[in-house]
Amino acid sequence: MGDITVKLYNETPKHRDNFIKLAKEGVYDNTLFHRVIKNFMIQAGDPESKTASDTASLGSGDVGYTIPAEFNPKFIHKKGALAAARQGDEVNPKKESSGCQFYIVTGQVFSEEQLLDLEQRMRDAQLTAIFNSLAQKRIKDIYKMRRAGDNDGLMALQDELENQAREIMKEETPAAFTPEQIKTYTTIGGAPHLDGAYTIFGEVTEGMDVIERIQKVKTNKKDRPLENIRILKAIVEE
Repeated sequence: MGDITVKLYNETPKHRDNFIKLAKEGVYDNTLFHRVIKNFMIQAGDPESKTASDTASLGSGDVGYTIPAEFNPKFIHKKGALAAARQGDEVNPKKESSGCQFYIVTGQVFSEEQLLDLEQRMRDAQLTAIFNSLAQKRIKDIYKMRRAGDNDGLMALQDELENQAREIMKEETPAAFTPEQIKTYTTIGGAPHLDGAYTIFGEVTEGMDVIERIQKVKTNKKDRPLENIRILKAIVEE
């Protein structure tokens, strides 16, 4: 569908060096863009996609290792950002990146009102995560009260943990968008809800028109394009 050129950030050296290594070794050659979601992102880099059948479920292939997260607040999920895919927090609490799979953000343009609403939802999620962490530490007490049918005790414990979670929230940095994020997401667009959760290690410098064409293709229920979109060759220019 055309050429895409990306530049890699020196501030994320582990991801930079790994991406270059895989490209030089031909790991990305003939892999598919196996997950495409319009107004969100296009994802590739699954080695198993090279020879996959048209009905195969893709996205679980890897190269046998992960990469430690390299979060940098100066890099955000703006349109054209190149970032590493990863497994979910429940099995990957350190947010380590896939050794090979990546995505390019297409996203959407937000209004300031939409960003404020998203910011509140992110704060609510942050509070819920703290509450769940506190509850996990008291799981034996919770099970004991459930077995005893002690609903009053459970309600009292819930109130206690909610108050503790709110106090911890006051000490932590609450989820909030910076002026730079607001300016970017209301003009260029992107996927702001991913900030701080996935490592961004580069950005597209040429070929956004190609990415636009890719994100508009028809996909199946698992977001795989109905017609294969293949990376023919990954070339490193140093």
